[in-house]
Amino acid sequence: MNRETVNAICAALPGAEVSDPWGGGHDAWKVGDKMFASIGAMGLGVSVKTPSIEDAQLLIEMGRAQKAPYFHRSWVLIDWNAVPEDELRDRIRTSYDLIFSKLPKKTRAAISSA
Repeated sequence: MNRETVNAICAALPGAEVSDPWGGGHDAWKVGDKMFASIGAMGLGVSVKTPSIEDAQLLIEMGRAQKAPYFHRSWVLIDWNAVPEDELRDRIRTSYDLIFSKLPKKTRAAISSA
């Protein structure tokens, strides 16, 4: 897989928007102005949020991810060449759902009805 595949997965999610907030070729995917996925300029994989620090640590210990540089400990960096596409889709969707669930009710309703 590659950046284009991950961007296509993210773009298909309701209300998802991409930006490059830091410059230099980063892809920061957001829903309701809150980030749920990020691809660094180096394109080493995609960083996503996990349900907890413990979940992130478990993925790291299992060799399915590594600590996401510059992010909270509940975020992991997934090498898109090291996991099957269905697992990557699931990790991105989980991150999206976690962020979406924390948005204000009005924002969630507006995204859901669009």
